[in-house]
Amino acid sequence: MTALPTAAAALVAAFFSQSAVAGCYVVYGPNKDIVYRAPEPPVDMSRQVHETLPLVAPGSTLVFSPDDFGCELTINKLPLASASVPGGMRPARADRG
Repeated sequence: MTALPTAAAALVAAFFSQSAVAGCYVVYGPNKDIVYRAPEPPVDMSRQVHETLPLVAPGSTLVFSPDDFGCELTINKLPLASASVPGGMRPARADRG
């Protein structure tokens, strides 16, 4: 029965590794102005940022930090179209041909 404690330890370790999240997400627009700042990510973080961020804020840069200093005042100047889609991503269009 040594497999059960080992499996339980692996499961606990997996939970702790998945809980490593940032405390503050800041998106800088192409002109270096802050267009988004909040404790919640502006995009689906289960995907690569270079795949998702250009769909929400083209030409922008995402910076995240483990502390939440400055995130008390949320800023969201992202387009409403991207904010209304879960995860901040727009659905892909199917070619109609």
